[in-house]
Amino acid sequence: MPCQARLLETMDPLFVALNLFRRRKFEECVDVCTELLQKNPYDQSAWHLKMRALTEQVYVDEVEVDEEGIAEMMMDDNVIASVSRPGTSLKTPGTGQGAPSAGVRPMSQSGRPLSGFVRPGTQSGRPGTMEQAIRTPRTAHTARPVTSASGRFVRLGTASMLSTPDGPFINLARLNFAKYAAKPNLAKALFEYIFHHENDVRNALELASLATQACQFKDWWWKVQLGKCYYRLGLYRDAEKQFKSALVQQPMVDTYLYLCKVYVRLDQPLTAVEVFQQGLEKFPGETTLQTGIARVYEAMNDMSNAVKCYKDVLKHDSTHIEALACIASHHFYTDQPEIALRYYRRLLQMGVYSAELFNNLGLCCFYAQQYDMTLQSFERALSLSDNDLITADIWYNIGQVAMGIGDTGLAQQCFRLVLSANNDHAEGYNNLGVLELRKGHVDQARAFFQAAQGLAPHMFEAHYNFGALADQVGDLQSSYNAIKKSVEAYPDHADSKDLLMQLKKHFSVL
Repeated sequence: MPCQARLLETMDPLFVALNLFRRRKFEECVDVCTELLQKNPYDQSAWHLKMRALTEQVYVDEVEVDEEGIAEMMMDDNVIASVSRPGTSLKTPGTGQGAPSAGVRPMSQSGRPLSGFVRPGTQSGRPGTMEQAIRTPRTAHTARPVTSASGRFVRLGTASMLSTPDGPFINLARLNFAKYAAKPNLAKALFEYIFHHENDVRNALELASLATQACQFKDWWWKVQLGKCYYRLGLYRDAEKQFKSALVQQPMVDTYLYLCKVYVRLDQPLTAVEVFQQGLEKFPGETTLQTGIARVYEAMNDMSNAVKCYKDVLKHDSTHIEALACIASHHFYTDQPEIALRYYRRLLQMGVYSAELFNNLGLCCFYAQQYDMTLQSFERALSLSDNDLITADIWYNIGQVAMGIGDTGLAQQCFRLVLSANNDHAEGYNNLGVLELRKGHVDQARAFFQAAQGLAPHMFEAHYNFGALADQVGDLQSSYNAIKKSVEAYPDHADSKDLLMQLKKHFSVL
């Protein structure tokens, strides 16, 4: 041991820092570089390495992360058509092809079925009004509405203060960007530091534009970075031009993915699918491009094409978790729990060990009539759950199982446990109202249905149940208003349409 200590002391500190960076020990690498810069502030190699180490600490792939806030949704001026044709818009996906009805599969407030895999942006919907946008969309870990300000971008901007308590590592206001733009090796590391670590998109855009001019517009990498800056600033058409120009010079998988992100934000899903297919011609069998096509089809509620694309993904990558989860979810909601169970077991064999997986396994076992494994799966899910929202969903599913076997007492206890874990669980309120109505407690049932209506105005069950209850007690006006909302949320619900017709006839007689 003493010999090793003496050997380390004789090593070049820059070599030690490079070795630490290669082993992804970024904090130790930053400390070594800081000591080198204290001895020689003009050491460009240490300065460059420290920039890269600080960037890697907070680096997130821009292809996957896509948070859309209320401002982007409600104040979007990139609308192509106010009334789009069916199957050409993500905002009005319609009923889709091969997708189960809203009475079978839980729907988001935008009218699309909930996906089988949590992706960036899937926690929030596309509301129709500002009031609904403020009230309804919530992220997975906070009760505040989704906005860009509450996303990761603000947190990245404070990373420099956390990593360097004495102040920021680089004072961007004093940098001469034209000087660094002429040095390609330093400029690229500096851009990534400004863009990812400092979250200063405008300065990053200035550096990228100067560097593009310095290389005489021949470097495709700088064009991609310009497109990323334009995309972050909301200039989607400018970003589209940069990504297209970069693809002409050098086709890259990431560039195709960035360009498709632009078309998805512009609400042009068919164009995005076309670009994905162009990418597959250049890169056959690339799973990220095939997954992108499947996601677009799923967002349009075209489940038949989405499942087909996910199966193509599995042909090239049999361990693709997202494809397995989405296919399993589709089979479960199309009355094929045995097939869904095979996919979820495959995920379990691959090492996925989470509360969500065991919750889905429990549901599949119950509907596949494998009752011996149902409660064991739910018990394992409850033991693994570390989030109140997930715990509430698990208790809700146990309550559904209890309803299926006819144990209403256990079901009521489970639904009350749902509300103790998550007081905003609209489905739990609705089911408690049904149980109270069966017992003859009309006032309590009415209160539960009203709570469910307020929490989830996009859920047709609460509107229909409240309307049917109001019709029974003679409150015809309240019944008409509720049933009308139920039909708006789910136009194919036969009971709602029949009751609405009866109420219209009654009012016409009056």
